[in-house]
Amino acid sequence: MPSPTHIVRPAVRCLRHSSVVAAPARNSRSFASTASRHEVAIVQSSRPPRHQDPTFVGTRKQEKKLQKLGWQPIGSRRRRAAAKSSDNIPFEQLPYQCFQEARKILQADREEKLKQIEVERKRIANVQALDPAQCGGEASKKGRLVAMHKYLEELKVLADINDPMIKKRFEDGDGDMNRPIYRYLADRQWREYKRPLMMQRITQMSIVPDVLPHLDPTAEVSIAFSRKHVQPGEFIDSRVSEIPARLKVQVFDKGERLVSVAVIDADVPNIETDGFDYRCHFLATNIPLSPTTTSLPLSKLSQDTQVVLPWLPPYAQKGSPYHRLSIFVLQQPEGKSLDVMSLREKVKRDGFNLRSFNDRCLVKPIGVSLFRSIWDEGTIGVMSRADIEGSNIEFRRKKPESLPYKKKDGARYR
Repeated sequence: MPSPTHIVRPAVRCLRHSSVVAAPARNSRSFASTASRHEVAIVQSSRPPRHQDPTFVGTRKQEKKLQKLGWQPIGSRRRRAAAKSSDNIPFEQLPYQCFQEARKILQADREEKLKQIEVERKRIANVQALDPAQCGGEASKKGRLVAMHKYLEELKVLADINDPMIKKRFEDGDGDMNRPIYRYLADRQWREYKRPLMMQRITQMSIVPDVLPHLDPTAEVSIAFSRKHVQPGEFIDSRVSEIPARLKVQVFDKGERLVSVAVIDADVPNIETDGFDYRCHFLATNIPLSPTTTSLPLSKLSQDTQVVLPWLPPYAQKGSPYHRLSIFVLQQPEGKSLDVMSLREKVKRDGFNLRSFNDRCLVKPIGVSLFRSIWDEGTIGVMSRADIEGSNIEFRRKKPESLPYKKKDGARYR
């Protein structure tokens, strides 16, 4: 018996129409849980536009527009493109059998590392309880404990290094810098590009050896003037650098320490010697710094207990070559604060020598960054507002003296 297709087809059309109509109803909210129009407007104004969602932006142009609005893209560009074309499934619940089996293997490896961590902690406790005479002396015991603590930190990193959730949180910028794994990942990322770039700039512009004979940075230093983020070695307008800089210093080892910050101009013209001298534009000490405390606004430091020399706007007189302004972050000895009052009496702004300061105060340079300043249309105003003399001085190069004319013998050309 033939099927009644003239009856089935209208029923199918009706079911399709009802499913299309009912689809928006599943996503709609009840009236009681819906916010008012005013609240919705406020929420939408605090978020970027939909085509500039930090989770889905895929081009460099969209990223720049998003950063101008004060939002940072989340994760890598490849990951954002994949998230845009896939369902919103939690990362750890992705329905891929190979992925889930790999997670089981990684979890078993992590449990093994955790057992090793517990064993190492017990060994450290046993060594700490020993008498120094049994370990070959106090120095031998201390060295043994330092090596054991270093190995313990390595085990903590190895326990989490392969966890995909750890890497996802790090890419999203949600990592806790109190944990060794996130400090390790941040340090590795910095050493891949930013540190070689900084070393190339300070070598190319002769910060080393002009200011310091040797430098091995272990902390990332970024400079900003208000909303202007400075690339290493960038030329900065004198009106922009008139206000004190804001530093972001990221250290990658645990614990809080005290640091000093010095801003040095290594290209101050000296007419008497026909050379260049140093000038300290800013000096502050006893600044607390840790892996989670990274912001150092120089304008908000205490004038009584931290600032030795207040901020002097960088300037370059007309005709002089560009000035290299280098910012050094110097780590102070553990548990030692520097006497600000005595430093104010000893340290002079003109002729400041960073080598002598490091030897006298026993500080160690851990980070550096730099920018350049040159004569521009705002320099006169900056110098007058800061009561700096010499805005009417113009430097000119000496004309090379011509050699005495000597008539050549014409016979040699015959």
